Amino acid sequence: RQLDGLELFRKATDSVGKVGVGNDFFAIGGHVALDNDRGGVVAEVLPPLIQVDGSSSEASTIRWLLDQLVKEVTANRPGAVLASKQLAQLLFIQIIRFYLAASEPLTTGWLRALNDARIAPALRLMHGEPGRPWRLGELAKQVGMSRTSFALRFKANAGVGPLTYLQNLRVSLAERGLREGAMSVSELAESLGYATDSAFSNAFKRKTGMAPKHYQSVFARMDESTSRHLR
Repeated sequence: RQLDGLELFRKATDSVGKVGVGNDFFAIGGHVALDNDRGGVVAEVLPPLIQVDGSSSEASTIRWLLDQLVKEVTANRPGAVLASKQLAQLLFIQIIRFYLAASEPLTTGWLRALNDARIAPALRLMHGEPGRPWRLGELAKQVGMSRTSFALRFKANAGVGPLTYLQNLRVSLAERGLREGAMSVSELAESLGYATDSAFSNAFKRKTGMAPKHYQSVFARMDESTSRHLR
């Protein structure tokens, strides 16, 4: 028979809803909060449903994580909330790993690039130091490839060239920084490797259609409006 999930969990104790005695099976529900800037990129390359084959190499790890999640949710032990969050993150990672290993070749994008053993180290370098003045030759050398081979392979996987990817990454980080407001535009520009505020502004405007200060003021007004509605 059909069940009203909202009604079921309205009567739940410690986030556990039961039907009957609740011994037939245990279903776990949850969600992963993706970053506002890059989350859409993740969602675009993942299917609406990933079914993990019980005979796969990842299945035993996923089964263990699920068992631990059930214990944390039901045992009401100290630190259960924190432990459950960490286990859920590990579960998400294992499911993504299974998908990457079992799926057909991915369409171009950062996830496909991350799954390429020759390209992934370059991605980690750029994400680790986005403000560093990376050059094509330097990145190619770091991964043991020629400039041409690296550039072609990177674009075939990521859909854009290495330096274009770096520029897009910097703008995404700039969007977050401007919304958080922890640094001035000049400080943010310097931290992301731009020699001048003008160079930063031009790069940001090409990608977003707005100058950095305008972008920051727009989101400041949106935050203020949201705060008023929540009062």
